[in-house]
Amino acid sequence: MGAPPVGDPRVRAKPIVRHGRTMLPLTRQPGGLQAYKVVEPARTAPAPDPQTHEGYEWLYVLSGKLRLILGDHDVVLGPGEAAEFDTRVPHWFGATSEGGAEFLSLFGPQGERMHVRARPARKDGGD
Repeated sequence: MGAPPVGDPRVRAKPIVRHGRTMLPLTRQPGGLQAYKVVEPARTAPAPDPQTHEGYEWLYVLSGKLRLILGDHDVVLGPGEAAEFDTRVPHWFGATSEGGAEFLSLFGPQGERMHVRARPARKDGGD
């Protein structure tokens, strides 16, 4: 039918394991927006001190429960829930003691926004 040939669709990323957390890169290009699937083991120790750094992050929980400490907020996200935040706010996240969690994480280089947001509509009806 004249369709272009399709390359191998499999993603062959090598997992990164740090402090028990497994991060599977979903993007192939260096720099710019980065996407990861993260597998977080159950956590029984208290949460470490929240940290800060330049950037912006977006999390989407696939399974389990993910605890997010963000400034004065301490919330637990479940499957289908998302959070986005400026990483200059003190933050920490990890699975709860009830079991592990799997989530998607998007973040970019310092100061780069993670995803495009719709602009709020102007009250005068213009763009």
